[in-house]
Amino acid sequence: MTIPARAVSIAVASLGLLAGHALAQPAKPGCTSAPTAQGTQTLHCPAAITIVAESGAKFELGDRNRDGHVDSVELSNKALLLEVPKKPGRVRFNVLTPQAIAAVRGTKWAVDAEGGKTSVFVVDGRVSVARSAGRGSVVLGPGDGVDVETSGDLIVKRWPPARVTALMARLGQ
Repeated sequence: MTIPARAVSIAVASLGLLAGHALAQPAKPGCTSAPTAQGTQTLHCPAAITIVAESGAKFELGDRNRDGHVDSVELSNKALLLEVPKKPGRVRFNVLTPQAIAAVRGTKWAVDAEGGKTSVFVVDGRVSVARSAGRGSVVLGPGDGVDVETSGDLIVKRWPPARVTALMARLGQ
């Protein structure tokens, strides 16, 4: 009997909420998953992609070009810390949230989807952030962040150390 991946995700998510740890997401082929002592979940995928999920994060890995490798994440709740090395060619790794699309070509960054807002912070490299629906995009560099809501301007800001520390602590960093 084959169980649809979505049903497994829902069942595992329910267990994760009861246990109070990061939701165990089904790993794509080639990815390995491990919980951490801080309650986060770390996924290691081919091409040196690492994804750290905050406890309770809801997300789904994707393979947009169907080459068998993870190249996107759909995040609906909480935060992820992603590290994606630069690869030759035009393949971009995307994180999609209800409010934003964050696209990179080799960097380490965090995406936090809470309520009606998505926040993106760059640790290293550059990230392009655009609204999921509508106009407007910005490019973030190291130390920059942006809050994306359904309306209003996308304003790149240098995040204060306290905000960075609080987000990284949620991700076990």
